[in-house]
Amino acid sequence: MSKVMVVEDDAALREIYSIRITAEGYEVVTAGDGEEALAVAVEQKPDLILSDVMMPKISGFDMLDILRNTPETANIKIIMMTALSADDQRARGERLGCDRYLVKSQVGIEDVVNAIHEVLGDKTAPETPTPSSTPETAPAPDTAATSEAAPAPVAQEIPTAPAAPTQEVPNVPNPAQ
Repeated sequence: MSKVMVVEDDAALREIYSIRITAEGYEVVTAGDGEEALAVAVEQKPDLILSDVMMPKISGFDMLDILRNTPETANIKIIMMTALSADDQRARGERLGCDRYLVKSQVGIEDVVNAIHEVLGDKTAPETPTPSSTPETAPAPDTAATSEAAPAPVAQEIPTAPAAPTQEVPNVPNPAQ
């Protein structure tokens, strides 16, 4: 079982990520800031670290730099997650050696889980259709398999409200005539 460390100073986010990652079958350890993360990384030797960038004490970038320059932690896979979407921030993370850089506003928790699987190499992310895929080039569905696997839908009569009774209106003379 792979071990993932979640480094996030927001306790609610740390818990949400931890629960979801645990549900994927990973062992999860956590840290609330970069300083704590360095100590936990040396002690626990996680296979991957999912870390926020903007944290108290030691920033995620400084933590990344220290981890990459420490022999015991140099080979740990690291995914940086941040609200910083500027290209220079992404370039800094990549220059310091992160394996993936995710912008929080551009990803959901399933994207984070898929990134963990991809970086660890234990599962491939679902393929996304390419813009060049058209109905003409897409393979036809296997109708033989689907017709045997699922019974045909049965038409059901939809109940309707009963019609209101009709009443004959007597021919009443109009006094205005």
